[in-house]
Amino acid sequence: MPRSDATSPRPAWLYREYEPVGVDLGSPAAVAAYDRHQGTDPDADDALLERLGVAAGTRLVDLACGTGSLVVQAACRGAEAHGVDVSEEMLAFARARAQRSSVRAHWHRAGFLDYEHRAEPADVVTTKSALHQLPDFWKQRALLNAAGMLRPGGTFYLWDVVFSFEPSQAHQHLHRWINTAGHPEGQGFTRADFEAHIREEFSTYAWILEGMLQRAGFDIIALESRSPTHGEFLCRRR
Repeated sequence: MPRSDATSPRPAWLYREYEPVGVDLGSPAAVAAYDRHQGTDPDADDALLERLGVAAGTRLVDLACGTGSLVVQAACRGAEAHGVDVSEEMLAFARARAQRSSVRAHWHRAGFLDYEHRAEPADVVTTKSALHQLPDFWKQRALLNAAGMLRPGGTFYLWDVVFSFEPSQAHQHLHRWINTAGHPEGQGFTRADFEAHIREEFSTYAWILEGMLQRAGFDIIALESRSPTHGEFLCRRR
């Protein structure tokens, strides 16, 4: 399978996706801690893949795959599973996870903006907890790229920090999120981590994402806001 690593020169004006914002994940120890803090759960991954109709022979691409749990679980179901991430440390962790599970997956060092899917068009493209690293202009570019790698009628799934509250209520909802989600040091993502997310990363409103998805060529099949600060979109490529 040809590799889709980002080895060709990129325009000087392109967003610096290989310098991600937020929690420092530049070491194996930091990546292992991230995996613990995310609460990786193969059963939850499997339930999502079942919802998305991922089975033997399905072609799946997980953008910003992180530690690779969803990709490995898809491979366990017999899918042709591709994991894409800008982080070498994340991909090393993901490869080790696949090896422990005795499955084969395809790993690509690339980002939302420059990944080129050189295999057959995907049936399913997913991204979880990552699109918020891009400002809105670049989110739109990323969604166009995701649509381009999907077959017509293919499924796109997005889960992330997405704000469904009214803009005038942002202060109270963000304070509530920080106060309830933060864990003591060493036991998960801390209050300071969530404060940094709001201050330095680029989570946006659900109504803005709806417009971006539609302009990228998706029909939104379902939108669920599990809380005022998190949501998921299930889409079909037109």
